[in-house]
Amino acid sequence: MAGCRIFGRWVLATALAANTTAPLLSPAQPPAVTGRDESAATILQKADEARFPSQGTEVGVKIHTFEGNDPPETREYQVLTKGNENTIVMTVLPAAERGQILLMKGRDLWLFVPNVSQPVRLSLAQRLTGVVSNGDIARANSSGDYAPKLVGAEKIEGQTYHVLNLTALDRSVTYQRVKYWVAQSNYLPYKAEFYSMSDRLLKTCKYENFRQMAGHVRPARLVMVDALRSASRSVMEYDEMRPRELPDKVFTKDYLKKLQ
Repeated sequence: MAGCRIFGRWVLATALAANTTAPLLSPAQPPAVTGRDESAATILQKADEARFPSQGTEVGVKIHTFEGNDPPETREYQVLTKGNENTIVMTVLPAAERGQILLMKGRDLWLFVPNVSQPVRLSLAQRLTGVVSNGDIARANSSGDYAPKLVGAEKIEGQTYHVLNLTALDRSVTYQRVKYWVAQSNYLPYKAEFYSMSDRLLKTCKYENFRQMAGHVRPARLVMVDALRSASRSVMEYDEMRPRELPDKVFTKDYLKKLQ
């Protein structure tokens, strides 16, 4: 996972140069995952449904990043989603980056910048800001990205949780392995651990502030902590989710020019 902010100007210039001088290569495929744990697949699907609705939705997102004792940095985004395969992330703050847009179609992700003619291809695993990766805000489709296996149950503070091990279906997804705790009673996510290809723990996430949004109780706050630097953490907060009619043409490169 890239350790720098992808929206920084020098990173953008590097990405633009790479985008125009070399074709995007398909990543090598990991060994095929055999078998299918149907009970784990059901649990994971229900947890996905608790994260985001399947119909067209608009939601505001604030990300507060804390580094030691420094004052927090806050960034704001407007997010449009439809199903698990289509997402638009529009930067609201900081003002210097307003108008920048991320478009996700399936696992393909592009960055659109005002006054730049060609979009820049990005990875879901690249860092957006703080401890948050592009895929953390743009894609909540664990069912489509991972092969789940139910590896046990754990009781925490009186609540019993399914414990799932999620193995990436290919290398284009945000993380190569995830350990995921989901409540047995209501399938709400509790926490997750995210691992690299070398099986190194990258960060942890706690799902908090559950409230009714868009017809379902959902986590409105995600607290992500860097596994190597515990003083580095990001808090992602969701505003009220609003249903919105979003035709398929909205999630196209041509239409994004109308949103900038």
